[in-house]
Amino acid sequence: MASIKINSIRINSDLLESCQWGSTSDGGMNRLTLNDDDKKVREWFINQVKAYGCTVKVDEVGNIFATRSGKNNDIPSIGLGSHLDTQPAGGKYDGIVGVLSALEVLKTLHENNVETYAPISVIDWTNEEGARFPPAMLCSGVWAGKFSTEYAYTRTDLKGIKLGDELQRIGFKGDIPASYEMNKLSAHYEVHIEQGPILEAEDKPIGVVTGVQAISWFNVVLRGREQHCGTTPMDRRADTLLTAAKMIVKINEAALSLPGALASVAVINSSPQSVNTLASTVQFNIDARASSDALLAELEVKLKEVCTAIAREADVKIEVWDRFWNAPQTVFNETMVKFVRESAEENGFAYRELQSGAGHDSVYTATRIPTSMIFIRCKGGISHNPAEYSSPEDISAGANVLLGAVLRYNAYLKSQVENN
Repeated sequence: MASIKINSIRINSDLLESCQWGSTSDGGMNRLTLNDDDKKVREWFINQVKAYGCTVKVDEVGNIFATRSGKNNDIPSIGLGSHLDTQPAGGKYDGIVGVLSALEVLKTLHENNVETYAPISVIDWTNEEGARFPPAMLCSGVWAGKFSTEYAYTRTDLKGIKLGDELQRIGFKGDIPASYEMNKLSAHYEVHIEQGPILEAEDKPIGVVTGVQAISWFNVVLRGREQHCGTTPMDRRADTLLTAAKMIVKINEAALSLPGALASVAVINSSPQSVNTLASTVQFNIDARASSDALLAELEVKLKEVCTAIAREADVKIEVWDRFWNAPQTVFNETMVKFVRESAEENGFAYRELQSGAGHDSVYTATRIPTSMIFIRCKGGISHNPAEYSSPEDISAGANVLLGAVLRYNAYLKSQVENN
């Protein structure tokens, strides 16, 4: 299996070429889902795969499946997927490396005349970031049955534009059902930058991903009283913004007290936004994560307890405490993880097994089919930022590990079919 390797120069050249649509002056990317740049890179991607003999299907929510035939096309294809959309101030590697690594595997198989037993599909999942049309991982979620097609169509951006209308506008509202039952896959591999500092700190190019931590997002609204900053004594205030600040500190402390837990507040809004008036209303979001569902549940209880106590003492009401999104802990398929590990070893790459801290399309594919991920290190652990960077060498390493893992799973699939 080690006899063929990906073309390092080509994959890195393809990556840079694909980033001409949506590039920003600071070296980053702004390619929001279904905008004109997303349309152009999708068309580029389709032209690339058709040049290598692939058939292309686009489903109802714009997910693109580019399939290279195998010896047995009666079985579902092995999916290699990620996403081409970016954050509004994102980088050139998040998601993009995954699609381009899959594309390079396809090209390598083609030029080496390798006929796989199973067909291979390279996938561009629509709206993974959720930056334009929340929530994240939306259209892999539709495929997996987490969300309905109609739900996806009615998601809106900040201008009130619907995802369904934009699919129609750019010509990517396909007619293939967005369904794991109607458009089947045998398995799903995804290459991704780590988006964290661990691999770089340990000087290991490859992460063998065993799963994804559990995640919950909360919307919190506090209600106090608008009061004049100059005439209201300090001991007679229902200061909503101060209450929120105290909560944020305690939210941080709660996560620190539970090894394997994380809690963050990155969005906060207050009103009436007057310099001499105490805020009467504060809204903020909590991002809570943990290594297991049980630990996340424990963290959620603790967060509610500490915030309730602070609000009571401050004479401030918690008007809304809404968990508006949750993704349970994901455990990846052990056979697929094993093949990633074996491929890394065969290629001579140092690796570390780790759990993903971020959500990915593979979270949803894992609910329906065997799934695993391959991480590559990124400089400083920086992501969702123009400074996001992975070296050409590490990008090539990830693609070579993907190639080896796919060939192993292909052989495994053949043995499973022929022995049954």
